[in-house]
Amino acid sequence: MQLVYSGKTKDVFALENGNYLLKFKDDVTGKDGVFDPGENSVGLTIEGVGDINLRMTDYFFQKINDAGIYTHFVKANFEDTTMEVKPAKVFGKGLEVICRLRAVGSFFRRYCDYIEEGAKLDSYVEMTLKDDAKGDPLITKDGLIALNVMSDKQYEDIKAMTVKITDIVAKEMEARGMELYDIKFEYGFDESGDVMLIDEIASGNMRVYKDGQYIQPMDLAEMFFK
Repeated sequence: MQLVYSGKTKDVFALENGNYLLKFKDDVTGKDGVFDPGENSVGLTIEGVGDINLRMTDYFFQKINDAGIYTHFVKANFEDTTMEVKPAKVFGKGLEVICRLRAVGSFFRRYCDYIEEGAKLDSYVEMTLKDDAKGDPLITKDGLIALNVMSDKQYEDIKAMTVKITDIVAKEMEARGMELYDIKFEYGFDESGDVMLIDEIASGNMRVYKDGQYIQPMDLAEMFFK
């Protein structure tokens, strides 16, 4: 295997069959020794976090594939904490897609003059450019098209896929007595330009509440698999 990229929480290796292997690490983002999924740099190492992130990713990607939604997922190997994936190109220099079911976090901070904190939202989808230095700026559909990051069809495909995938995750949380408030995804595209869900779906990519109380990512992972 050839190492092609070393990321904050995963390493990427090229496989002989043309696919790639993602190696999940125990490194997590944070600041001052405290785990914070919203931070842009590695803050600490938590033993076993790579394994639990892979297990949740495997669980959801299988559900999403079964629902007929296109993803890069091929299979997971829990013994060496790796996941085989299909090749995909990212949009621009990377794009994050957030689906919001309730008004919390940065959404509420931006629009607090117009909405109450925690108010329900109708699967509100927004996109940000991955740029640590600029604080991952929001970008509109028109902006993405004007900058040649994606086509109109690709944008609409991402939006539709995001709503469907969020519904799958939300129902799984609801079945466990929890509520999904928002979730972050990443997408890429194949040689034909078809959109595919990439990266991971782990507790650090979502906000989940139980009885009105926020659940920390590591606690969420434990509660999910109880």
